[in-house]
Amino acid sequence: MSSDRRFIRDIPLDILRTGVPGHLDVALKKDQDDLFEDSKVIVNFGPTHPAMHGAFRCMAKVNGETIERSYSECGYTHRAKEKLGENRTYHQFIVYTDRLNYCSSLINNVTYAMAVERLMGVEVPERAVWIRMICTEIARVIDHLICVGINAVDLGAFSYFLYGYHQREKAYSLIEQLCGARLTTSYTRIGGLMADAPEGWEKEVKAWVLETRKVIEEMDALLTDNRIWLNRTKGISIFNKEQCLNYSFTGPNARAAGIDLDLRRDQPSLFYDRVDFDVPIAQTGDVFDRYYVRMEEMKQSLTILLQCLDKLKKGPIWSEDKRVRIPEKESVYNSMEGLIHHFKFFMNGFDVPPGEAYTAFEAANGELGFYIVSRGGPMAHRMRIRGPSFWHYQGLDPMIQGGYIGDLVAALGSINVIAGELDR
Repeated sequence: MSSDRRFIRDIPLDILRTGVPGHLDVALKKDQDDLFEDSKVIVNFGPTHPAMHGAFRCMAKVNGETIERSYSECGYTHRAKEKLGENRTYHQFIVYTDRLNYCSSLINNVTYAMAVERLMGVEVPERAVWIRMICTEIARVIDHLICVGINAVDLGAFSYFLYGYHQREKAYSLIEQLCGARLTTSYTRIGGLMADAPEGWEKEVKAWVLETRKVIEEMDALLTDNRIWLNRTKGISIFNKEQCLNYSFTGPNARAAGIDLDLRRDQPSLFYDRVDFDVPIAQTGDVFDRYYVRMEEMKQSLTILLQCLDKLKKGPIWSEDKRVRIPEKESVYNSMEGLIHHFKFFMNGFDVPPGEAYTAFEAANGELGFYIVSRGGPMAHRMRIRGPSFWHYQGLDPMIQGGYIGDLVAALGSINVIAGELDR
């Protein structure tokens, strides 16, 4: 533990978890002389405070409005997803990926499916790849909309959020046409997709893209040059390039500090090497830069979507690999072989050859990775998930030290920590 968190060391574990204020003068022996000097007090933010964006907690020592030291704690929503990945078949685990970053579930689905496909050497048909790309970019846009919108709400700009709210709802309706779900999608399958896009879906997506582009321009004009917004975000909670590298920051938070890295461009998967887009970069690494990088990324995602829609052609959405392909309903209902295949697939799963694979993808918040070790059989021997929120949350303490209490709210909203991904 770093020296700037010394005051936590002497706190008994039960006080850390309960935050009983009556014991603070006893527990904090090293700081008891100056604990309440100049209005110094211990303040708990979370784990149920609405500004915390989830069930995690920041314990801060404040002097008036200034945060002198802090200790951020997670683990309140731990659901053992990695261990579940070792106790569910590869097919059954798809539904658990939705519950990581639930603001962009489709990206989780796609990344996990690609990891298993890499282990098995399964090739996915071209149409399925393009649809996966469309899904990931829609998910990226709605994730960024919720991030910048809620960040603005936290700082008092409620009406700004409503602009993005309507576009997110329309996007969820498009997703619902694909899989029948809106938030937790479970749309991908190993080797393909749950179902093909319905007739006319591409035209609806294109209309949504054109409408969303205008809405984002309105949002940009409404807030980006607003004097109050600039005062609350410019130069606030700076996390520079060196700090981002030390804390393994990726995604928009890293690019806001000048780190020119985007896995879609630098380590392309799917068909990202067939589309043109720019990677927005800022330099300061403050709340404003993290906001504005996301605003610009949404515009780029809409550009990618239009290119994907133009390249989308008719064709199969399933690999012909019989190890992973779910039999057609007609076969299940009318042949004993199809019925047995269907029963074995869903009850026992499919075998994956021994090996290991790490598949990383540029998710909405940064590098999302699935590391899977197989010893053969229908379940992973070991599974580890690299959720970007886990790394970003570690940077919250140095980011807010010396700032105001209100800056903590601004900083946390700007790094967009998602509790389901943080605690995995």
